Amino acid sequence: MSNAARATLPGHNEPAVDQSDRVVPINLRQTGPTPVELLISTRIRKGPYWHLAVAAGCWRAEVYNRVYHPRGYIRPEDGGAMAEYDALVNDVTMWNVAVERQIQVTGPDAEAFVNFVITRDAAKIPVMRARYVILCNEDGGILNDPVLLRVAQDEFWFSISDSDLMLWLQGVKVGQPFDVRIREIDVAPVQIQGPRSADLMVDLFGADAAALPSYWLMEGTVAGLPVLVSQTGFTGEKGYEIYLRDATLHAEEMWNAVLEAGRAHNLKVIAPAHHRRVAAGILSWGQDMDAETLPFQVNLGYQVPRTKTADYVGKAALERAREQIEAGTPPFRQTMVGLRVGGKPIDDYAPDFWLVRRDADGEPVGYLTSPWYSPELQCNISLGYVPVELSALGTELVVDLPDQYCDEPGRPVPAEVVEVPFRPSVNPNTRERLKERGMDAAV
Repeated sequence: MSNAARATLPGHNEPAVDQSDRVVPINLRQTGPTPVELLISTRIRKGPYWHLAVAAGCWRAEVYNRVYHPRGYIRPEDGGAMAEYDALVNDVTMWNVAVERQIQVTGPDAEAFVNFVITRDAAKIPVMRARYVILCNEDGGILNDPVLLRVAQDEFWFSISDSDLMLWLQGVKVGQPFDVRIREIDVAPVQIQGPRSADLMVDLFGADAAALPSYWLMEGTVAGLPVLVSQTGFTGEKGYEIYLRDATLHAEEMWNAVLEAGRAHNLKVIAPAHHRRVAAGILSWGQDMDAETLPFQVNLGYQVPRTKTADYVGKAALERAREQIEAGTPPFRQTMVGLRVGGKPIDDYAPDFWLVRRDADGEPVGYLTSPWYSPELQCNISLGYVPVELSALGTELVVDLPDQYCDEPGRPVPAEVVEVPFRPSVNPNTRERLKERGMDAAV
């Protein structure tokens, strides 16, 4: 059936993709682009850097963590997201990521509380270090995948992804004997990403910045303002995040100081480069996973250590799921894979979860979550869900792309299950490092 023919079907959610293991199925309706004006109102936060992002050329945005989030600075006629990608992989870029709201946990029982809500062992995180972590509900579903910063012995910051973690943390504390305080703080980060990021950071903070190892923290100042610096990012490239304290009061001073220092390094303000994070296999909560997704479905099994003896939320469900997987009866039907996808370059965000089929005449069996064109690999790549039995490397499938990306309008394009990450990262994450050591990070 051609794309054009499918477009005439009633707008029901695709019934042939088996999602019977979910309570709320992913909405797989193929609506295509539906241009609407983004209403700017006081219900959604602008974030301290919003007006500065607009001044830098932001022309489109979405909402993330109930904060307006810039998603484009260079207009399509001038190269769009692919031109922003060039700045990231060749020079240095700054991103407004104030949407990474900072949830602070402080108090005598801070470590014990954090250990109860994350799957990894909080006691193994030294002061002034960070870790990528996940928090799960009692069913083992992923609630959030923040970067966790240990600022002091009794102080942690959750730099959260796109779900309201503060309310859940405060709810968990009710009735529990933890002596902690949980609140959002006025700290807003920017990301500094790209091969020339270390040079810029040295200009801002001195030689110590260049020597900062991955996921380490350091204190510093920008324009005389106190900040926390981490060697982290959303790209797999060399990168840092600068966390400005009292950001609502001092956003302009820091932003402009970074811009001024960046002139010597060809700094560009860009939106988060999802085409690069896909190549690195970095997940986006709400797009690649949600509260009904088990870590084992999305190659995050390494986040569920067998050696953690302390109890934590979701532990029983996760251990039971691992046993089922090892017995060959996983408690889920769909699993995430990497796909090399044919067709013309996908050069912008997908408005739908595009469908995956066994062959051109078959019914839908899965869907793409994060498709983009990779200039380095010179092909389309994507994360996506397929049935477990179709997840082996080398499995050949087809994907329904919009006609603008098809080699032949109305015909699906070929796809192949491949390894993730799609290319080595300059800054390899834990999953990549485990793989390099020959360890299975999935389970």
